[in-house]
Amino acid sequence: MKQMDLSGGIYDARELGIPRMLVLGVQHTFAMFGATVLVPLLTGLSVSTTLLCAGIGTLLFHLINKGKVPAFLGSSFAYLGGFTIVTNNGANPENLPYACAAVACSGLVYLAVSALIATFGVGRIMRFFPPVVTGPIIIAIGLILAPSAISNCSTNWLLAAVALGVVIICNIWGKGMIKILPILLGVIAAYLVALVTNAVDFTAVAQADWIGLPIKKEAMGLFAFDGSSRLISAILTIVPIAIATVMEHIGDMAAISATTGKNYIRDPGLHRTLLGDGVATSLAGLLGGPANTTYGENTGVLALSKVYDPLVVRIAAVFAILMSFSPKFDALINTIPAGIVGGISFILYGMISAIGVRNVVENQVDFTNSRNLIIAAVILVSALGFNSVGGLTFGPVTLSGLAIAALLGILLNAIIPGNDYRFDKVNEGEQGLNMQV
Repeated sequence: MKQMDLSGGIYDARELGIPRMLVLGVQHTFAMFGATVLVPLLTGLSVSTTLLCAGIGTLLFHLINKGKVPAFLGSSFAYLGGFTIVTNNGANPENLPYACAAVACSGLVYLAVSALIATFGVGRIMRFFPPVVTGPIIIAIGLILAPSAISNCSTNWLLAAVALGVVIICNIWGKGMIKILPILLGVIAAYLVALVTNAVDFTAVAQADWIGLPIKKEAMGLFAFDGSSRLISAILTIVPIAIATVMEHIGDMAAISATTGKNYIRDPGLHRTLLGDGVATSLAGLLGGPANTTYGENTGVLALSKVYDPLVVRIAAVFAILMSFSPKFDALINTIPAGIVGGISFILYGMISAIGVRNVVENQVDFTNSRNLIIAAVILVSALGFNSVGGLTFGPVTLSGLAIAALLGILLNAIIPGNDYRFDKVNEGEQGLNMQV
């Protein structure tokens, strides 16, 4: 093999031959699959549309980044809180189009940050989004989602316990691919139990076609830009989440860079990777899919296989697109009982909050500093408190707790003296690669 780093990493998968490249692509597909299809199950969106958006979004990301970054873009869990609020935990599914429109708008935040970074440099822009702001926002997202997980678990505690237990066992004691696919294995194990206990209804599967369009005519462009108060409320609820996911993106780019030994924050540049993620997210919202985000699961596959060629990730994207054209597959995924979804989300939602805690800890946020303590306290109380009373209404517009928390956090960080956060572009090759969100 001609191109290989000191640790044996492979940067040109073509040297392995086409069969092995396809197998590597399938492996990346399995890595992203469990989490990607779980998001539409939790939000009420289409699994087929979600897979289509993930595949197309990944290919667009690679196109914008000159095919240099081995990243897969799957469904973002960070936006679940926004979907839950906008649809009133699924009680108002008619609001899904407004949520999708808001997702499309949130992609514009990526584009704006990308343009600002390209113009002014990454250091100046990131001062407005330090870990003391983004960390508590991420924590709040997980806590807001917690009641939804318990509600789903309560429909069948046995299935929830099996799913949760398998995820924990695989993640803690699993080796190799077992450790990388705990969510998928948890769903499979609990689903087998559901089959034995007759908790699965295959009626819809029998009626579904084998081949079909992932986006039907009547659902083409599942979004609504009608200027209504529901649209404005959805935008104000979901768009601020992009502040946290922008930081998550930066952390993922740092993690991929550290894994492959190449600094993608410099080349092709953080402004390009943000642009790719933003375009993919906006397109997903316009097509009726969830927001996209770079997937840590696939970064784990890179570390395991030591094959760093972005081509194998693009192969996985093509597989995702192909799967999206089977309505029967979509129907089969939707037979998963709510109890299993609850068991998986039980740990996922907690992990979202835990990631926020990790963000604060790893960036050494000093909470003996009253400034930091006040900002975090206002964010957490605003997010949970206002969410518990349905948000804050100004005429026809309702601000969710999450939107209020994000706005107050950014504002307080800007006006209270003592913001010493630095995202040092000069040293990002050294310290940036250690930053994970």
